[in-house]
Amino acid sequence: MTDQADCITTHSGIHMNPLNPRPEDFRIEDIAHALPLICRGNGHVKTFFSVGQHCINCAREAEALSLPDRMVLACLLHDASECYLSDVPRPFKRNLPEYRQTENHLLSVLYTKFLGTDLTEEEYRQMKQIDNAMLWYDMHELLNEDIGPKPEIHIRISYALRPFQDVEKEYLKIYRAYAEV
Repeated sequence: MTDQADCITTHSGIHMNPLNPRPEDFRIEDIAHALPLICRGNGHVKTFFSVGQHCINCAREAEALSLPDRMVLACLLHDASECYLSDVPRPFKRNLPEYRQTENHLLSVLYTKFLGTDLTEEEYRQMKQIDNAMLWYDMHELLNEDIGPKPEIHIRISYALRPFQDVEKEYLKIYRAYAEV
C-alpha cells in the first residue's frame, strides 16, 4: 500500500510515489497528457514550446535515422520523468546527485515498463546524441543562443505554438505506432 502523502496524483487519478515508482503506476496517457503542458527551459523561452514537442522531435529524428522501433520509443520517452519529478535545468542538475539518481531510477522503471528493459549503454548514447542535437536547435530558436557547433539533423522542426491537445494526440499516435501493444 502506498502512503498517499508521498504521492502525486496523475491525470488519470493514479497515486504514484516518484521516489519509489512501480511499473503499474505509469500510464502512457498520463505522460502524453502532461508533457505537452510543460514548457521547455522552465519557461525562460521566447514562446511556449513544450517538452512533449521536444520528445516528438527526438522520436522523429530517431525515425528519420532508421533506428529500431525501440529507439524511437526511447527518444519519445526520454523526458517522461519530468511528468513526475518536474524538470531541473542541466546546469543546476549537475550539482544535484540525489535528484539525478532519483531521475535515473524512475526512467529505468519507466523504460522497463514500456520497452521491456532499461536502455543499454549504446542505446543511451544514441538517445543522448539525438537529445543534445534537438537541444541545440531549441536553444537557438527559443533563446537565440548557440551551444557549440550546429549539429546535423534529418527532420524539419517547427516552433509554432500548438494546442496541447494536438501534441498529446501526436505523442500517443507515435507511441502506438511503435509500441508492441
